[in-house]
Amino acid sequence: MKRRAFGFGLLFLLGTALATEPPPGQLLKLDGRPAPALRLADMDGKTVDLAQLKGRWVLVHFWASWCGPCRREMPTLPQLIKTFPAERLTVLLVNTAESDDEVFSFLASVSPELVTLMDRDGQVTERWQPRGLPSTFFVDPQGRLQYLALGGRDWGSKSYLDFLHALIH
Repeated sequence: MKRRAFGFGLLFLLGTALATEPPPGQLLKLDGRPAPALRLADMDGKTVDLAQLKGRWVLVHFWASWCGPCRREMPTLPQLIKTFPAERLTVLLVNTAESDDEVFSFLASVSPELVTLMDRDGQVTERWQPRGLPSTFFVDPQGRLQYLALGGRDWGSKSYLDFLHALIH
């Protein structure tokens, strides 16, 4: 009986450990090649061009409303955005091939203050080739790819905020 209780306890601890947030050290380090071109409009028609954001760190975050991990992490993004001045760190949300109605409905229910760029034809997503959704690319001030976060994250967590503070300062 004690062995079974120990086994269940061990399984519980392992399950809890696996469900916790992976540390930023588990981000994939990329090779520093130039970031692919990214020029997209948001739902209001305002165009953003990654090339004009040199001089600051940029997180390019690919997502879709049908993606479960995307849906869970989306409410954590406003904290990240509010923590850093846009001239030091800019977060570009890129919705992948969904309609304005789908995106508007989702964001209105989850995080109405978020603005997303619309990759309506999927061409930018194809150029960047994320390995799934959500995927977040870290682009350095010189416009080079430095890190990749695959899967959902709690972007408002202390570990990620500390990592980003250290990265951009």
